[in-house]
Amino acid sequence: MSNQIETVTETPSDVVRGLYDALSKGDVPGVLAKLDPDVIVDEPNQLPYGGVHQGREVFVQSILGTMMGYANVDITDAEVFEGPAGVIGTLTGTLTAHTTGEAFPLTMVEIHQVEDGTVRKIDVYTKNPHELAAFYARAEAGTR
Repeated sequence: MSNQIETVTETPSDVVRGLYDALSKGDVPGVLAKLDPDVIVDEPNQLPYGGVHQGREVFVQSILGTMMGYANVDITDAEVFEGPAGVIGTLTGTLTAHTTGEAFPLTMVEIHQVEDGTVRKIDVYTKNPHELAAFYARAEAGTR
């Protein structure tokens, strides 16, 4: 009988699944736990939170804060695929504008670089960034 303790390490896919689970629950501490302190998130430039952001606190303030400031976010499905280039995640859901109640279908594909149990980089691609930007503009203006 061995006295060695087995340690179970998360696969990169497990890390991204954990991130998505925390996001879907609105669990900000859970999200932060899955992100490297210096995570780099690259969002489409058309969006109000577009561009390259570095640091998990910046991610929470600049990206999540802006998204949730305009709309309720309901993630309805998340899939994760691991390959040699990293972890690919697909997210689908609905954004519902606080000001107008307008619902907008959200579809995103993300490429994650995971190292040492945390996400170090996320490249985000939305199916329709111009339409998503127009949704945010309507939400901000309070119109449909």
